[in-house]
Amino acid sequence: MIMKKFLGIMIAGMLLVVLAACGNGTSSSGEKVLRVGATGQSFPNSFKEGDKLVGYDVEVLEAVAKNLGYKVEWTLTDFSGLMGQLEAGKLDTVANNVAVTDERKKVYNFTDKYSVLGTQVAVRADNNQINTLDDLKGKTISAVLGSNNVKNFKAWDTKGEVTLKTYETRESAMNEAITGKVDGYINASTTLLAEIAKGKLPLKLVGDPISHDDVSFPFARTEQGEKLLKEFNTELQKLRDDGTLLKISKKYYGEDVTQ
Repeated sequence: MIMKKFLGIMIAGMLLVVLAACGNGTSSSGEKVLRVGATGQSFPNSFKEGDKLVGYDVEVLEAVAKNLGYKVEWTLTDFSGLMGQLEAGKLDTVANNVAVTDERKKVYNFTDKYSVLGTQVAVRADNNQINTLDDLKGKTISAVLGSNNVKNFKAWDTKGEVTLKTYETRESAMNEAITGKVDGYINASTTLLAEIAKGKLPLKLVGDPISHDDVSFPFARTEQGEKLLKEFNTELQKLRDDGTLLKISKKYYGEDVTQ
């Protein structure tokens, strides 16, 4: 009986060691693991082609991870959920068009930028009443919950003259504008252009971008996060220098979004 209890304690202890290793960047087989989050619904940043996760942010992340010898384990959920899991330590980083903001910099450390985005509004192509940003007064526009576009728009609409409705997914927010349930849809200008071109969507951009933001990979303010941050910055510079970043950018956007 004593021997059985002793063996049980030993086995439990071994399992704890394995689980601790798996949660600390190493798999049970000894591989270095990088836990990365994305929505899987954000064209052209992270989206599904069949069963394969692809996109600009996905390819940049996987190029960095490959060069550093990491196996990537993807977690797909809505954007606000991704940032929550990163803050809780369940993810190492997020590869999904994460804009660098003053609020986020208080919580995370960010790598050097790998793209730049401008927040802009799109309306139905047959809408002749909204031609400028001022025409949005009294109207309703959609956006993705937790996205930086929401913050940027509220900073622009200081008097609250436009109603903002948020949705958990980009697809839902965009479809509301396409079907006319809301008057417009806000997102990154480069993303809007890519979505409209690929899907031949009945949308058009209105006015100039409200703001511009750097896009980077966020990491926790921990020893492991600091280590990953330095590794990523080194590899991102290599990808920029050898033209890989530009190549991936043109593949998904048709233009250079890295500057």
